[in-house]
Amino acid sequence: MNLTGIIYGINGPIVYVIGNQEFKMGEMVLVGSSRLVGEVIGLNKERTVVQVYEETSGLKPGDEVLSTGAAISVTLAPGIISNIFDGIERPLKEIAKASGAFISRGVSVESLDTKRLWDVHITVKPGDKLFGGAIIAEVPETTAIIHKSMIPPDVSGTVTRVAPDGKYTINDTIVVIVDNKGEERELSLTQKWPIRIPRPTSKRFASDRPLITGQRILDTLFPIAKGGTAAIPGGFGTGKTMTQHQLAKWSDADIIVYIGCGERGNEMTEVLEDFTKLIDPKSGNPLLDRTTLIANTSNMPVAAREASIYTGITLAEYYRDMGYHVAIMADSTSRWAEALRELSGRLEEMPAEEGFPAYLASRLSAFYERAGFMQNLNGTEGSVSIIGAVSPQGGDFSEPVTQNTKRFVRCFWALDKSLAYARHFPAIQWLTSYSEYLSDLGPWYLKNVGEDFLDCRNQMISLLTQESKLNEIVKLIGSDVLPDDQKLILEIARVIRLGFVQQNAYHPSDTYVPMNKQLKMMETILYLFGKAKQLIDMNMPMSLLKEEDIFDKVIAIKYNVGNDELQKFDDYKVMIDNFFNHIMEKNA
Repeated sequence: MNLTGIIYGINGPIVYVIGNQEFKMGEMVLVGSSRLVGEVIGLNKERTVVQVYEETSGLKPGDEVLSTGAAISVTLAPGIISNIFDGIERPLKEIAKASGAFISRGVSVESLDTKRLWDVHITVKPGDKLFGGAIIAEVPETTAIIHKSMIPPDVSGTVTRVAPDGKYTINDTIVVIVDNKGEERELSLTQKWPIRIPRPTSKRFASDRPLITGQRILDTLFPIAKGGTAAIPGGFGTGKTMTQHQLAKWSDADIIVYIGCGERGNEMTEVLEDFTKLIDPKSGNPLLDRTTLIANTSNMPVAAREASIYTGITLAEYYRDMGYHVAIMADSTSRWAEALRELSGRLEEMPAEEGFPAYLASRLSAFYERAGFMQNLNGTEGSVSIIGAVSPQGGDFSEPVTQNTKRFVRCFWALDKSLAYARHFPAIQWLTSYSEYLSDLGPWYLKNVGEDFLDCRNQMISLLTQESKLNEIVKLIGSDVLPDDQKLILEIARVIRLGFVQQNAYHPSDTYVPMNKQLKMMETILYLFGKAKQLIDMNMPMSLLKEEDIFDKVIAIKYNVGNDELQKFDDYKVMIDNFFNHIMEKNA
C-alpha cells in the first residue's frame, strides 16, 4: 500500500482527497489513522471523492488516505453459510469479540475464519485442463450444503499438482496450475470478487419453472419464477418481514440470503434471533444451515447500507455458480434508496423526484437484473431469485422507489394496510398485485400440477374481481337489493378469501400447502360454486342456500385436510352433492 492522498474536506461519509493521483474508480482505500474502509466514487484532475463505510467523526484535513489497489470485494470461501455479516462482509460475532456490542471505528477482522480446518475432497487431477469456474474441490460446509470451490472466472490453465484429500484452511494451497502465459498459480479454497460486478455466466434461461413457496396466494394467484424478481411493497405493520420469513422457511430454494438493509436495530435483532431458532421443515436441521444473513441497521453508516445490497447479491451469485438455487430477501430496498439519496445530497448532485438521485432507476435495474436462471461457466445450472421489500412512506405506492421498482420486477405483491388491520394474512391485495410469469409457467403447471390449474386460477381471480365491483354497489344501496346470482358471487368470494387466500402461518396444515392440494382446494370451491349456481338458476333463493353451513365447511378445508390426505377431497364433493340433493328435495 502506498500513500496516495491527503484529506482536505469531509462532509459526513464523503471525504475529499488531494495529492498524488494514483487512485482508480471503485478502488478500496483506507482512510485516516484508524484505517477506515472507503471506496473511490469520483475522480478528476484536482481531487478524489471517497465514500467511507464507517463513522467519519474524528477525521480531519491532513489525514492520510492509503490505496489498496483493489476494488471493494467480498471473500468467497467455505464459512459464508450460517454466518451473520455487516454490509461489507465483516462477521458480527468476530466484531463483537473485538469491540463489544457496538461496531467500533476501524475494527479490522477477517471476513471468514482463516484458522478453521475443513474436510476437503479434491475433484481434479494432474493434467486436467481447467477453465474459469471449474470446480476443484468439495467441502461439507453445513449439514445441508456441500461447498464447491471453483477457480476464479478469469483464470484457466493445466493442473500440475494437487494436494491429497484432508483437512485444510481456506488459505492453504490445494491445487497448482500453469496458466496460459506459462506462469504457475496456486489455488486455495478462497477467491475474491468485486461486489459491483456481476459474476459471468454462459447462458440465461427463460423463466419456465416456479419458485414454490407453499403460500397459496403466491403459488396460485401471483407466482414468481425461479430466477425471477418480485417486490413486496407495504406500509408499516403490513407484514413484509413475516412474508419474507415464510418465503425463507418454505420456498424450494437451496440457499437463502437475507439482507436487512437499514431496518430498525430491534427489528433486525428479532430477525437474527428468529432465524437462529428456526428449524428447516424439509430437513429437520436448523434453517441457518442453508442461510446467510447480512445485517445493516438504520444507525450504521449510510455508505455501508448502500453496499450491503451488492454484498448480498455477490454471495448469492457465488453459490449459484456451484449449481444451487438461491433466493435473496432484501428488506428493504427503500432504506437502500434513502442511503443513495443522502450520499447524492452530500455530493451536491442535482436531485430528481422527491430528492432521490437521477440514477435511482438505473441502480435499481442493475440490482434486479442480476437475478436469473443461468447455465454457469462450469456447465451446472443455478438461479438467483430476488424478493425485495419496499417501504413507501405512508403506504403511498406512487412514490419513486415503488414506481421504479415496478418497472424492473415482473411480480408485484402489494400489501394492504386494511387487510393487515383486519388480521387477514398474508395481507397481499389481490386486486392490485400481479405476476407477469403466468404465461411462461403455463407449460410447467400443465405437466406437473394439472391441466385445469390455470383455468381454476383465472376463475378465482374473476370471482374476486366481480366481488370488488359488487361491493361498490353494496356500499351505496345495501346487499338486500342484489339479485340472488350476485349474492352467490359475494358468498363464494368470501369462501375464496377466507378458505384459500387467507393462510395461517402457525397452523401445521396451513403454513405450507403443496401445489396438488392447492389445485384440489380450488376445484372444490369452484365445484361448490357450480352446484350452487344450478340451484340459483332454478330460482332457489340464496337465503335457503345459506341456511345450510356448507360454505363454512368448505372454508374449513384448509385446516381439516392435511397435506397428505388428498383423498378427503372426494368426501367434500360427496358432501356438496348431498347438499344439492337435499335442497332439491326440500323444495320439490
